[in-house]
Amino acid sequence: MKQRNAKFTLGEIVRHKVFPFRGVVIDVDPEYANTEEWWNAIPAEIRPERDQPFYHLLAENEETEYVAYVSEQNLVHDENETPLRNPNIGRIFDKAPNGEWRPKMSTAH
Repeated sequence: MKQRNAKFTLGEIVRHKVFPFRGVVIDVDPEYANTEEWWNAIPAEIRPERDQPFYHLLAENEETEYVAYVSEQNLVHDENETPLRNPNIGRIFDKAPNGEWRPKMSTAH
């Protein structure tokens, strides 16, 4: 297996290159780690390669908030300054003084 470093980090705001949504990265898989059913539901002509990082996002579009699973090749850093509205962001992240989202420190022992 080829070693790949993820381009985006936890808490980074990204947007999809093709579809109109953006979100915050909450987890990263080094390569595809979802179901075959999900994979086969992607039309073959736009299906990404499996051998790349895939990102779990707290995503949103104009209508709703949801969790998305997206290949690295389909994401770019989001320059939009409009705050994300997903209510779960504040449960997972704290806003750093520089404006970046940082994962909350676990209080579990």
